Amino acid sequence: MKILVIEDNVQNMYLIHFLLESNGLTVLEALNGQDGIRLAHEEKPEIILLDIQLPGMDGYEIAKIIRSSPDIQDIPIIAVTSYAMAGDRERILAAGATDYIEKPINPETFVDQIRVHFPQNQVNSEIPE
Repeated sequence: MKILVIEDNVQNMYLIHFLLESNGLTVLEALNGQDGIRLAHEEKPEIILLDIQLPGMDGYEIAKIIRSSPDIQDIPIIAVTSYAMAGDRERILAAGATDYIEKPINPETFVDQIRVHFPQNQVNSEIPE
């Protein structure tokens, strides 16, 4: 399963990449919005993890662009952000995010917080019939 991480902070990217990869997931990395949108179109990941504070184009704009692109509009977008003021969660969800995880992330629960958004066929593929 491919997960696209759009994150400009190298330390955050390293931690997220490590946690996902050590759980058997394929990680695609983008350090800015333009590369993230391009990779989303090219690779069609199952989930996008999106930082909100990015250089140039912020996460709100990226989420809106993804939601307006027919070929990638249904990919779950999980905002991973330090924005934690009143109203920030609602604003991020209104921009098109599916869910919201606050930074700093908890390494012990992070993958489980994302796992709930895995496509059903991926979740159930391990369960024998």
